[in-house]
Amino acid sequence: MAKENVNELVDKLTLFDDDLMSRVFDNNIEATELMLRIILGRNINVIRVIGQDEIKSHEVGGRNITLDVHAIDVNGDEIDIEVQGNSAGAHIRRARYHSSMVDSKMLDEGQEFRQLKDSYIIFIYKHDKLRKGLPVYHIDRYIRETEELFDDGSHIIYVNGNYKGNDEIGQLMNDFRQTDSDKIHYAALAKGVKHFKDTEKGREQMCEAVEKYAKEYAKEYAKEYAVKEKMISVKNLMENMKLTVDQALNALGIQGDERKNHNKSITKPKLGYLSRDILKNF
Repeated sequence: MAKENVNELVDKLTLFDDDLMSRVFDNNIEATELMLRIILGRNINVIRVIGQDEIKSHEVGGRNITLDVHAIDVNGDEIDIEVQGNSAGAHIRRARYHSSMVDSKMLDEGQEFRQLKDSYIIFIYKHDKLRKGLPVYHIDRYIRETEELFDDGSHIIYVNGNYKGNDEIGQLMNDFRQTDSDKIHYAALAKGVKHFKDTEKGREQMCEAVEKYAKEYAKEYAKEYAVKEKMISVKNLMENMKLTVDQALNALGIQGDERKNHNKSITKPKLGYLSRDILKNF
């Protein structure tokens, strides 16, 4: 990928891009405490922060997750902070899965369930996910019949990145939207963004991350494009030769898992926002 194109993409990154966001907050307790104080509405003492922290499933073949930012406070509470720039991958059950994965790592063998610490799964969306116009949505469990809080220590929070109010959360979201560190209000955030965009060492790391993503995306796109071409061939055989799905698949020699996928449905591949810029440079 051309160096000038990589630099252009780095210039466009904001804190809504997980590659930049996870690096800015990695080991950055000051910035993490600032963000959490504003979102949670209370002071918090963070003792550890990890960017891009992978949690592996206990099940063979189970789905692993990578937390954009994984923080632990002085009480041992676990906090997962995710940024979501588009609607892809933003299903509400994703938060549930993240919550279960974070919980699964908290207890060692022999520990009592009462020792389970609180967990906070925070999704900072670039848009208003729940479309109610609120800056923050706190989601907890309640007893339906009595409307009392079922305080099991599990918390899911959605943050409206499109919120533009004249308050701390509005200012925080405005900072998340900025591409220029000089326009970021909170000093702890501005310092982190400036390092990865404007210093030689930091920018080199970001360029490597963007180029790595571009190559991985291009490979995935190539696979999806190949699948799409085969799907078109299946459709053409069915329409022009009046073949059944199985007959068309047999004619093209499509077997195994690939055959199962074709049998289920013929879908259009989903393309990310970098697709055209990336592919034309390979």
